Amino acid sequence: MKKIVLFDLDGTLTDSSEGIINSVCYMLKKKGLAIPDEATLHSFIGPPLTDTLKQLYDLKEAEADKAVQIYREYYAEQGIKQLSVYDGIEEVLASLAPDYYLAIATSKPEFYAEQIIANTGLSKYFSGIFGADLAGIRSNKTDVIAYALAQLEETPAVMIGDRKFDIIGAKANQIKSIGVLYGFGERNEMIEAQADRIVATVDELSVAIRQSF
Repeated sequence: MKKIVLFDLDGTLTDSSEGIINSVCYMLKKKGLAIPDEATLHSFIGPPLTDTLKQLYDLKEAEADKAVQIYREYYAEQGIKQLSVYDGIEEVLASLAPDYYLAIATSKPEFYAEQIIANTGLSKYFSGIFGADLAGIRSNKTDVIAYALAQLEETPAVMIGDRKFDIIGAKANQIKSIGVLYGFGERNEMIEAQADRIVATVDELSVAIRQSF
């Protein structure tokens, strides 16, 4: 059976910062909440939105859920289109697809992830797209990875991602991980999360993935 390579989406396959940050700012303005500095805005990329809202604004569950709905007003119409595929990613996927099962494991709602992969023309490379559910029950990366592995009939697997949540989720599911530095995370974050490998550029991905098994 082919081995499984799981990719995070935001910050790993696509630079989605513009669409996410614009959606966050739209939501914060409508909620009357202060818009933070750029570094803090970037912290919204990666983890479940409700978690970040609770942490930064001390929102209760119900209020955070309402804020997410406002976020999606903008994201569904405009933010979802405000992204680009990182240079070299399609070449990496094309080189790996004959030998591995490639799949997406993202904390983004699965419905949006499917649209993004279709819009970017990358669907042909993936055996599955696995994400959060719109209700937020399956939202953290550990749960998403477990869900993906269950659907793919777990074999040796590796998780590729740009944030500590990807690495932590991989460890919780007892699979290897590769942290990438061209996205939204930093080297110290990857080291502290104990990524099995760290790569700085897209060009290093193919070799790192093949050497992980």
